Amino acid sequence: MGLRSRLRLQRKEREPERPRFLEIRSAKWFIMFTVSFAASTDIFLYGLIVPVTPTALQTRAGLREDQIQTWTSILLALYSAALLAFSPIIGYIADRAESRWWPLLLGLVALGAATALLCIGTSIGLWVAGRLFQGAAAAVVWTVGIALLVDTVGKEGLGQAIGYVSMSLSIGTMAGPLLGGVLYQHGGYYAVFGLAFGLIGVDIFLRLVLIEKRHAARWLAPEMRPLAMSHPSEKRPLGNERPNHDAVTRPSQKPKPRNPFHQVVTLLSSYRLIASLWGYFVIAIVLTSFDSVLPLFVQETFGWQQTGQGLIFIPLMVPHFLDPITGVIIDRLPKSPRYIVAGGFLCSVPIAVLLRLVQNNSMHDKIVLCALLALLGLCVAATMTPVVTEVFHAVKEKEDQSPDSFGRGGAMALAFGLSNMGFAAGSLIGPFFAGFIKQDAGWGTMGWSMGIITGVSAIPALLLIGGWILKKPNPTIDDQPLGE
Repeated sequence: MGLRSRLRLQRKEREPERPRFLEIRSAKWFIMFTVSFAASTDIFLYGLIVPVTPTALQTRAGLREDQIQTWTSILLALYSAALLAFSPIIGYIADRAESRWWPLLLGLVALGAATALLCIGTSIGLWVAGRLFQGAAAAVVWTVGIALLVDTVGKEGLGQAIGYVSMSLSIGTMAGPLLGGVLYQHGGYYAVFGLAFGLIGVDIFLRLVLIEKRHAARWLAPEMRPLAMSHPSEKRPLGNERPNHDAVTRPSQKPKPRNPFHQVVTLLSSYRLIASLWGYFVIAIVLTSFDSVLPLFVQETFGWQQTGQGLIFIPLMVPHFLDPITGVIIDRLPKSPRYIVAGGFLCSVPIAVLLRLVQNNSMHDKIVLCALLALLGLCVAATMTPVVTEVFHAVKEKEDQSPDSFGRGGAMALAFGLSNMGFAAGSLIGPFFAGFIKQDAGWGTMGWSMGIITGVSAIPALLLIGGWILKKPNPTIDDQPLGE
Protein backbone atom coordinates (compact mmCIF):
# COMPACT_ATOMS: atom_id res chain seq x y z
CA MET A 1 0.00 0.00 0.00
CA GLY A 2 1.39 3.38 -1.00
CA LEU A 3 2.08 6.26 1.36
CA ARG A 4 -0.81 8.30 0.03
CA SER A 5 -3.23 5.41 0.50
CA ARG A 6 -2.06 4.83 4.06
CA LEU A 7 -2.48 8.53 4.92
CA ARG A 8 -5.96 8.51 3.42
CA LEU A 9 -6.85 5.40 5.46
CA GLN A 10 -5.49 6.92 8.69
CA ARG A 11 -7.45 10.12 8.09
CA LYS A 12 -10.61 8.11 7.51
CA GLU A 13 -10.02 6.18 10.74
CA ARG A 14 -9.60 9.41 12.71
CA GLU A 15 -12.85 10.93 11.44
CA PRO A 16 -15.82 10.20 13.70
CA GLU A 17 -18.60 8.05 12.34
CA ARG A 18 -21.75 9.69 11.14
CA PRO A 19 -24.27 9.46 14.02
CA ARG A 20 -27.41 7.47 13.45
CA PHE A 21 -30.60 9.40 12.70
CA LEU A 22 -28.50 12.54 12.32
CA GLU A 23 -31.10 14.47 10.35
CA ILE A 24 -33.75 13.90 13.03
CA ARG A 25 -31.46 14.48 16.03
CA SER A 26 -30.22 17.81 14.63
CA ALA A 27 -33.51 18.94 13.08
CA LYS A 28 -34.92 22.31 14.09
CA TRP A 29 -38.19 20.81 15.27
CA PHE A 30 -36.40 18.27 17.48
CA ILE A 31 -34.15 20.88 19.10
CA MET A 32 -37.15 23.16 19.62
CA PHE A 33 -39.07 20.28 21.20
CA THR A 34 -36.14 19.35 23.46
CA VAL A 35 -35.64 22.90 24.73
CA SER A 36 -39.40 23.36 25.20
CA PHE A 37 -39.66 20.06 27.07
CA ALA A 38 -36.70 21.05 29.26
CA ALA A 39 -38.32 24.40 30.12
CA SER A 40 -41.67 22.73 30.80
CA THR A 41 -40.08 20.03 32.97
CA ASP A 42 -38.10 22.58 34.97
CA ILE A 43 -41.09 24.75 35.87
CA PHE A 44 -43.32 21.67 36.27
CA LEU A 45 -41.01 20.21 38.91
CA TYR A 46 -40.84 23.61 40.59
CA GLY A 47 -44.63 23.71 40.90
CA LEU A 48 -45.10 19.97 41.52
CA ILE A 49 -43.91 20.19 45.12
CA VAL A 50 -45.71 23.45 45.95
CA PRO A 51 -48.76 21.60 47.41
CA VAL A 52 -46.41 19.17 49.16
CA THR A 53 -44.16 21.74 50.83
CA PRO A 54 -46.30 22.95 53.78
CA THR A 55 -47.13 19.44 55.02
CA ALA A 56 -43.69 18.00 54.29
CA LEU A 57 -41.89 20.77 56.16
CA GLN A 58 -43.92 19.91 59.24
CA THR A 59 -44.03 16.10 59.08
CA ARG A 60 -40.62 15.40 57.54
CA ALA A 61 -38.40 18.40 58.33
CA GLY A 62 -39.81 18.80 61.83
CA LEU A 63 -40.77 22.48 61.68
CA ARG A 64 -43.36 23.95 64.01
CA GLU A 65 -46.68 25.07 62.54
CA ASP A 66 -45.89 28.74 63.15
CA GLN A 67 -42.69 28.37 61.05
CA ILE A 68 -44.31 26.86 57.95
CA GLN A 69 -45.40 30.11 56.24
CA THR A 70 -42.03 31.78 56.84
CA TRP A 71 -39.98 28.91 55.46
CA THR A 72 -42.33 28.40 52.51
CA SER A 73 -41.69 32.01 51.48
CA ILE A 74 -37.95 31.65 52.10
CA LEU A 75 -37.74 28.55 49.89
CA LEU A 76 -39.55 30.36 47.06
CA ALA A 77 -37.14 33.28 47.41
CA LEU A 78 -34.10 30.96 47.40
CA TYR A 79 -35.13 29.59 44.00
CA SER A 80 -35.25 33.10 42.55
CA ALA A 81 -32.00 34.06 44.28
CA ALA A 82 -30.19 31.08 42.75
CA LEU A 83 -31.63 31.94 39.33
CA LEU A 84 -30.43 35.51 39.81
CA ALA A 85 -26.91 34.51 40.87
CA PHE A 86 -26.21 31.68 38.43
CA SER A 87 -27.71 33.08 35.20
CA PRO A 88 -24.85 35.44 34.19
CA ILE A 89 -22.17 32.93 35.25
CA ILE A 90 -23.71 30.13 33.23
CA GLY A 91 -24.25 32.47 30.29
CA TYR A 92 -20.57 33.47 30.22
CA ILE A 93 -19.40 29.84 30.51
CA ALA A 94 -21.79 28.71 27.76
CA ASP A 95 -20.44 31.36 25.38
CA ARG A 96 -16.85 30.25 26.04
CA ALA A 97 -17.63 26.52 25.72
CA GLU A 98 -17.27 24.74 22.40
CA SER A 99 -20.75 23.30 22.70
CA ARG A 100 -24.09 24.23 24.28
CA TRP A 101 -24.70 20.53 24.89
CA TRP A 102 -22.45 20.11 27.94
CA PRO A 103 -23.86 23.01 29.97
CA LEU A 104 -27.38 21.86 29.11
CA LEU A 105 -26.56 18.37 30.38
CA LEU A 106 -24.98 19.74 33.57
CA GLY A 107 -28.20 21.66 34.19
CA LEU A 108 -30.07 18.38 34.06
CA VAL A 109 -27.68 16.94 36.66
CA ALA A 110 -28.48 19.92 38.90
CA LEU A 111 -32.22 19.33 38.39
CA GLY A 112 -31.85 15.65 39.28
CA ALA A 113 -29.84 16.53 42.39
CA ALA A 114 -32.48 19.08 43.41
CA THR A 115 -35.30 16.54 43.07
CA ALA A 116 -33.35 13.90 45.01
CA LEU A 117 -32.58 16.31 47.85
CA LEU A 118 -36.23 17.35 48.12
CA CYS A 119 -37.33 13.71 47.97
CA ILE A 120 -35.17 12.72 50.96
CA GLY A 121 -35.65 16.11 52.64
CA THR A 122 -35.84 15.23 56.33
CA SER A 123 -34.18 18.50 57.39
CA ILE A 124 -34.58 22.13 56.41
CA GLY A 125 -30.97 22.15 55.14
CA LEU A 126 -31.80 19.57 52.48
CA TRP A 127 -34.82 21.62 51.36
CA VAL A 128 -32.70 24.75 51.12
CA ALA A 129 -30.06 22.91 49.05
CA GLY A 130 -32.76 21.41 46.83
CA ARG A 131 -34.32 24.79 46.04
CA LEU A 132 -30.89 26.30 45.30
CA PHE A 133 -30.12 23.47 42.86
CA GLN A 134 -33.53 24.00 41.24
CA GLY A 135 -32.73 27.67 40.68
CA ALA A 136 -29.35 26.79 39.17
CA ALA A 137 -30.98 24.25 36.84
CA ALA A 138 -33.54 26.85 35.74
CA ALA A 139 -30.71 29.27 34.98
CA VAL A 140 -29.18 26.69 32.63
CA VAL A 141 -32.43 25.99 30.78
CA TRP A 142 -33.35 29.64 30.30
CA THR A 143 -29.82 30.72 29.39
CA VAL A 144 -28.22 27.88 27.45
CA GLY A 145 -31.50 26.53 26.09
CA ILE A 146 -32.59 29.82 24.53
CA ALA A 147 -29.06 30.43 23.20
CA LEU A 148 -29.21 26.97 21.58
CA LEU A 149 -32.50 27.94 19.93
CA VAL A 150 -30.86 31.07 18.54
CA ASP A 151 -27.98 28.97 17.16
CA THR A 152 -30.43 26.57 15.55
CA VAL A 153 -33.27 28.72 14.27
CA GLY A 154 -31.47 31.97 13.50
CA LYS A 155 -33.22 35.27 12.97
CA GLU A 156 -36.04 34.20 10.68
CA GLY A 157 -38.02 31.83 12.91
CA LEU A 158 -36.84 32.90 16.35
CA GLY A 159 -40.12 34.51 17.41
CA GLN A 160 -42.15 31.37 16.75
CA ALA A 161 -39.53 29.19 18.48
CA ILE A 162 -39.60 31.40 21.59
CA GLY A 163 -43.39 31.29 21.43
CA TYR A 164 -43.40 27.49 21.69
CA VAL A 165 -41.03 27.64 24.67
CA SER A 166 -43.28 30.21 26.38
CA MET A 167 -46.30 28.01 25.70
CA SER A 168 -44.54 24.99 27.22
CA LEU A 169 -43.71 27.13 30.24
CA SER A 170 -47.39 27.87 30.80
CA ILE A 171 -48.24 24.16 30.49
CA GLY A 172 -45.69 23.30 33.17
CA THR A 173 -46.85 26.15 35.37
CA MET A 174 -50.48 24.98 35.26
CA ALA A 175 -49.91 21.24 35.42
CA GLY A 176 -47.29 21.17 38.20
CA PRO A 177 -49.32 22.31 41.23
CA LEU A 178 -52.50 20.56 40.04
CA LEU A 179 -50.90 17.13 39.51
CA GLY A 180 -48.76 17.56 42.60
CA GLY A 181 -51.84 18.10 44.75
CA VAL A 182 -53.77 15.18 43.23
CA LEU A 183 -50.84 12.74 43.49
CA TYR A 184 -50.04 13.80 47.03
CA GLN A 185 -53.64 13.41 48.14
CA HIS A 186 -54.28 10.02 46.51
CA GLY A 187 -50.82 8.44 46.11
CA GLY A 188 -48.74 9.86 48.92
CA TYR A 189 -45.44 11.70 49.16
CA TYR A 190 -43.28 9.40 47.04
CA ALA A 191 -45.84 9.22 44.21
CA VAL A 192 -45.14 12.91 43.56
CA PHE A 193 -41.43 12.31 43.22
CA GLY A 194 -41.99 9.17 41.15
CA LEU A 195 -43.56 11.35 38.47
CA ALA A 196 -40.71 13.86 38.86
CA PHE A 197 -37.99 11.28 38.27
CA GLY A 198 -39.93 9.84 35.32
CA LEU A 199 -39.96 13.25 33.60
CA ILE A 200 -36.26 13.73 34.35
CA GLY A 201 -35.61 10.35 32.66
CA VAL A 202 -37.36 11.51 29.49
CA ASP A 203 -35.45 14.81 29.67
CA ILE A 204 -32.14 12.92 29.99
CA PHE A 205 -32.95 10.89 26.88
CA LEU A 206 -33.83 13.95 24.80
CA ARG A 207 -30.74 15.93 25.82
CA LEU A 208 -28.41 12.98 25.22
CA VAL A 209 -29.88 12.31 21.78
CA LEU A 210 -29.75 15.95 20.66
CA ILE A 211 -26.99 16.99 18.25
CA GLU A 212 -26.28 20.68 17.73
CA LYS A 213 -26.47 22.06 14.21
CA ARG A 214 -22.89 23.30 14.39
CA HIS A 215 -21.63 19.76 15.06
CA ALA A 216 -23.97 18.11 12.56
CA ALA A 217 -22.76 20.46 9.82
CA ARG A 218 -19.68 18.31 9.08
CA TRP A 219 -21.96 15.58 7.74
CA LEU A 220 -24.88 17.65 6.47
CA ALA A 221 -24.96 19.66 3.26
CA PRO A 222 -23.02 22.98 3.42
CA GLU A 223 -26.17 24.98 2.80
CA MET A 224 -27.61 23.66 6.06
CA ARG A 225 -24.73 25.18 8.03
CA PRO A 226 -26.30 27.57 10.60
CA LEU A 227 -25.47 31.25 10.58
CA ALA A 228 -24.66 31.14 14.29
CA MET A 229 -21.48 29.16 13.55
CA SER A 230 -19.85 32.15 11.96
CA HIS A 231 -17.97 34.51 14.20
CA PRO A 232 -19.62 37.90 14.73
CA SER A 233 -16.58 39.66 13.32
CA GLU A 234 -16.69 37.73 10.07
CA LYS A 235 -18.67 40.16 7.96
CA ARG A 236 -19.85 39.05 4.58
CA PRO A 237 -18.75 41.32 1.76
CA LEU A 238 -21.37 42.91 -0.39
CA GLY A 239 -21.28 42.47 -4.11
CA ASN A 240 -19.86 45.96 -4.74
CA GLU A 241 -17.05 45.52 -2.19
CA ARG A 242 -13.69 44.00 -2.99
CA PRO A 243 -12.46 41.26 -0.72
CA ASN A 244 -9.37 42.09 1.29
CA HIS A 245 -6.83 39.66 -0.16
CA ASP A 246 -4.18 40.77 2.28
CA ALA A 247 -6.39 39.69 5.14
CA VAL A 248 -6.87 36.33 3.48
CA THR A 249 -3.21 35.61 2.86
CA ARG A 250 -2.04 36.69 6.30
CA PRO A 251 -2.67 34.46 9.31
CA SER A 252 -5.96 35.37 10.91
CA GLN A 253 -5.72 37.04 14.27
CA LYS A 254 -8.04 35.78 16.98
CA PRO A 255 -10.14 38.41 18.71
CA LYS A 256 -8.66 39.56 21.96
CA PRO A 257 -10.49 37.91 24.87
CA ARG A 258 -12.47 40.32 27.00
CA ASN A 259 -13.18 39.90 30.70
CA PRO A 260 -16.76 39.21 31.80
CA PHE A 261 -17.18 42.65 33.40
CA HIS A 262 -16.28 44.38 30.12
CA GLN A 263 -18.75 42.21 28.22
CA VAL A 264 -21.55 42.92 30.68
CA VAL A 265 -20.90 46.68 30.52
CA THR A 266 -20.86 46.56 26.72
CA LEU A 267 -24.18 44.69 26.65
CA LEU A 268 -25.82 47.00 29.18
CA SER A 269 -24.85 50.01 27.09
CA SER A 270 -27.57 48.87 24.67
CA TYR A 271 -30.85 50.71 25.28
CA ARG A 272 -32.66 47.89 23.51
CA LEU A 273 -31.31 45.32 25.97
CA ILE A 274 -32.15 47.54 28.95
CA ALA A 275 -35.72 47.89 27.67
CA SER A 276 -35.94 44.12 27.26
CA LEU A 277 -34.60 43.47 30.77
CA TRP A 278 -37.09 45.94 32.24
CA GLY A 279 -39.96 44.30 30.35
CA TYR A 280 -38.94 40.87 31.62
CA PHE A 281 -38.66 42.31 35.15
CA VAL A 282 -42.20 43.74 35.01
CA ILE A 283 -43.65 40.50 33.60
CA ALA A 284 -42.11 38.59 36.51
CA ILE A 285 -43.55 41.06 39.03
CA VAL A 286 -47.07 40.64 37.61
CA LEU A 287 -46.95 36.84 37.50
CA THR A 288 -45.36 36.28 40.91
CA SER A 289 -47.57 38.90 42.57
CA PHE A 290 -50.55 36.66 41.96
CA ASP A 291 -48.61 33.66 43.28
CA SER A 292 -48.56 35.26 46.71
CA VAL A 293 -51.97 36.98 46.93
CA LEU A 294 -54.42 35.13 44.68
CA PRO A 295 -54.76 31.85 46.65
CA LEU A 296 -55.31 33.74 49.90
CA PHE A 297 -57.76 36.14 48.25
CA VAL A 298 -60.03 33.41 46.85
CA GLN A 299 -59.89 31.61 50.18
CA GLU A 300 -60.94 34.71 52.11
CA THR A 301 -63.53 35.90 49.56
CA PHE A 302 -64.99 32.68 48.13
CA GLY A 303 -63.98 30.13 50.77
CA TRP A 304 -62.11 28.05 48.19
CA GLN A 305 -59.72 25.37 49.43
CA GLN A 306 -56.53 23.99 47.82
CA THR A 307 -58.16 22.67 44.64
CA GLY A 308 -59.90 25.95 43.89
CA GLN A 309 -56.77 27.91 44.78
CA GLY A 310 -54.88 25.94 42.15
CA LEU A 311 -57.58 26.10 39.47
CA ILE A 312 -57.87 29.90 39.68
CA PHE A 313 -54.47 30.22 37.97
CA ILE A 314 -55.75 28.54 34.78
CA PRO A 315 -57.35 31.71 33.31
CA LEU A 316 -54.07 33.53 33.88
CA MET A 317 -52.00 30.90 32.04
CA VAL A 318 -54.27 29.69 29.21
CA PRO A 319 -53.58 32.75 26.98
CA HIS A 320 -49.92 31.62 26.73
CA PHE A 321 -51.11 28.99 24.23
CA LEU A 322 -51.26 31.90 21.77
CA ASP A 323 -47.53 32.60 22.18
CA PRO A 324 -46.53 30.79 18.94
CA ILE A 325 -48.99 32.98 17.03
CA THR A 326 -47.39 36.08 18.54
CA GLY A 327 -44.03 34.67 17.47
CA VAL A 328 -45.17 34.27 13.87
CA ILE A 329 -46.45 37.86 13.84
CA ILE A 330 -43.16 39.36 15.05
CA ASP A 331 -41.19 37.17 12.62
CA ARG A 332 -43.23 38.43 9.67
CA LEU A 333 -43.58 42.02 10.89
CA PRO A 334 -40.18 43.01 12.35
CA LYS A 335 -41.44 46.46 13.43
CA SER A 336 -44.38 45.07 15.41
CA PRO A 337 -42.65 44.09 18.73
CA ARG A 338 -42.51 47.65 20.10
CA TYR A 339 -46.25 48.13 19.54
CA ILE A 340 -47.18 44.66 20.84
CA VAL A 341 -45.19 45.10 24.07
CA ALA A 342 -46.33 48.70 24.64
CA GLY A 343 -49.93 47.77 23.83
CA GLY A 344 -49.85 44.77 26.15
CA PHE A 345 -48.55 46.83 29.07
CA LEU A 346 -50.99 49.66 28.39
CA CYS A 347 -54.05 47.42 28.05
CA SER A 348 -53.22 45.71 31.34
CA VAL A 349 -53.74 48.99 33.26
CA PRO A 350 -57.58 49.15 33.19
CA ILE A 351 -57.78 45.39 33.73
CA ALA A 352 -55.62 45.55 36.85
CA VAL A 353 -57.62 48.51 38.17
CA LEU A 354 -60.93 46.67 37.60
CA LEU A 355 -59.82 43.85 39.92
CA ARG A 356 -61.27 46.02 42.72
CA LEU A 357 -64.77 45.08 41.44
CA VAL A 358 -64.34 41.57 42.86
CA GLN A 359 -65.51 41.88 46.48
CA ASN A 360 -68.31 39.43 47.30
CA ASN A 361 -68.85 35.68 47.35
CA SER A 362 -71.20 35.64 44.37
CA MET A 363 -71.22 33.87 41.02
CA HIS A 364 -71.04 37.25 39.31
CA ASP A 365 -67.81 38.18 41.08
CA LYS A 366 -66.28 34.76 40.43
CA ILE A 367 -66.97 35.11 36.69
CA VAL A 368 -65.64 38.66 36.68
CA LEU A 369 -62.42 37.55 38.42
CA CYS A 370 -61.82 34.73 35.93
CA ALA A 371 -62.49 37.05 32.98
CA LEU A 372 -60.16 39.76 34.30
CA LEU A 373 -57.40 37.21 34.99
CA ALA A 374 -57.77 35.82 31.46
CA LEU A 375 -57.51 39.29 29.92
CA LEU A 376 -54.52 40.15 32.09
CA GLY A 377 -52.92 36.82 31.15
CA LEU A 378 -53.46 37.70 27.48
CA CYS A 379 -51.65 41.02 27.95
CA VAL A 380 -48.71 39.33 29.68
CA ALA A 381 -48.57 36.55 27.09
CA ALA A 382 -48.49 39.10 24.26
CA THR A 383 -45.47 40.87 25.77
CA MET A 384 -43.33 37.88 26.76
CA THR A 385 -42.28 36.54 23.33
CA PRO A 386 -41.29 39.95 21.85
CA VAL A 387 -39.37 40.84 25.02
CA VAL A 388 -37.29 37.64 24.87
CA THR A 389 -36.58 37.89 21.14
CA GLU A 390 -35.51 41.51 21.62
CA VAL A 391 -32.50 40.22 23.57
CA PHE A 392 -31.24 38.49 20.43
CA HIS A 393 -31.64 41.58 18.28
CA ALA A 394 -29.95 43.80 20.88
CA VAL A 395 -26.90 41.50 21.05
CA LYS A 396 -26.76 41.19 17.26
CA GLU A 397 -26.74 44.98 16.97
CA LYS A 398 -23.89 45.26 19.49
CA GLU A 399 -21.87 42.57 17.73
CA ASP A 400 -22.27 44.39 14.42
CA GLN A 401 -21.12 47.67 15.98
CA SER A 402 -18.07 46.22 17.78
CA PRO A 403 -17.37 42.69 16.53
CA ASP A 404 -14.34 42.03 18.76
CA SER A 405 -15.92 43.14 22.03
CA PHE A 406 -17.09 39.68 23.06
CA GLY A 407 -14.37 37.31 21.88
CA ARG A 408 -14.81 34.27 19.72
CA GLY A 409 -17.82 32.85 21.54
CA GLY A 410 -19.91 36.00 21.30
CA ALA A 411 -22.23 37.03 24.12
CA MET A 412 -25.62 35.55 23.26
CA ALA A 413 -25.88 33.20 26.25
CA LEU A 414 -24.51 35.91 28.56
CA ALA A 415 -27.23 38.29 27.35
CA PHE A 416 -29.95 35.73 28.03
CA GLY A 417 -28.34 35.21 31.44
CA LEU A 418 -28.77 38.92 32.12
CA SER A 419 -32.41 38.74 31.02
CA ASN A 420 -32.91 35.86 33.45
CA MET A 421 -31.50 38.11 36.16
CA GLY A 422 -34.24 40.61 35.33
CA PHE A 423 -36.89 37.92 35.61
CA ALA A 424 -35.39 36.57 38.85
CA ALA A 425 -35.28 40.07 40.38
CA GLY A 426 -38.95 40.53 39.52
CA SER A 427 -39.73 37.12 41.01
CA LEU A 428 -38.08 38.17 44.26
CA ILE A 429 -39.85 41.53 44.47
CA GLY A 430 -43.31 40.53 43.16
CA PRO A 431 -44.58 38.41 46.09
CA PHE A 432 -43.46 40.96 48.68
CA PHE A 433 -44.75 43.91 46.62
CA ALA A 434 -48.24 42.47 46.22
CA GLY A 435 -48.38 40.82 49.64
CA PHE A 436 -47.53 43.93 51.64
CA ILE A 437 -49.86 46.21 49.64
CA LYS A 438 -52.79 43.80 49.90
CA GLN A 439 -52.22 43.31 53.60
CA ASP A 440 -51.94 47.02 54.43
CA ALA A 441 -54.21 48.67 51.82
CA GLY A 442 -56.42 45.93 50.37
CA TRP A 443 -56.97 43.97 47.15
CA GLY A 444 -58.14 46.97 45.11
CA THR A 445 -55.06 49.04 45.92
CA MET A 446 -52.86 46.13 44.98
CA GLY A 447 -54.57 46.04 41.57
CA TRP A 448 -54.09 49.69 40.64
CA SER A 449 -50.53 49.65 42.02
CA MET A 450 -49.76 46.86 39.59
CA GLY A 451 -51.45 48.87 36.84
CA ILE A 452 -49.18 51.85 37.51
CA ILE A 453 -46.08 49.68 37.01
CA THR A 454 -47.29 48.17 33.73
CA GLY A 455 -48.61 51.50 32.45
CA VAL A 456 -45.34 53.33 33.07
CA SER A 457 -43.44 50.42 31.46
CA ALA A 458 -45.33 50.96 28.20
CA ILE A 459 -43.32 54.17 27.65
CA PRO A 460 -39.79 52.67 27.42
CA ALA A 461 -41.22 49.76 25.45
CA LEU A 462 -42.68 52.10 22.83
CA LEU A 463 -39.56 54.25 22.64
CA LEU A 464 -36.78 51.64 22.79
CA ILE A 465 -37.97 48.16 21.76
CA GLY A 466 -36.62 47.65 18.26
CA GLY A 467 -34.31 50.66 18.67
CA TRP A 468 -34.94 54.34 19.34
CA ILE A 469 -38.30 55.12 17.77
CA LEU A 470 -37.10 58.36 16.11
CA LYS A 471 -33.95 56.81 14.67
CA LYS A 472 -33.92 56.42 10.90
CA PRO A 473 -33.54 52.85 9.62
CA ASN A 474 -29.90 51.94 9.03
CA PRO A 475 -29.71 48.55 7.29
CA THR A 476 -26.79 46.45 8.43
CA ILE A 477 -24.64 44.21 6.31
CA ASP A 478 -26.65 41.22 7.41
CA ASP A 479 -29.80 42.78 6.02
CA GLN A 480 -28.24 43.18 2.57
CA PRO A 481 -28.64 40.33 0.10
CA LEU A 482 -25.41 38.93 -1.22
CA GLY A 483 -24.32 40.00 -4.67
CA GLU A 484 -26.19 43.29 -4.76
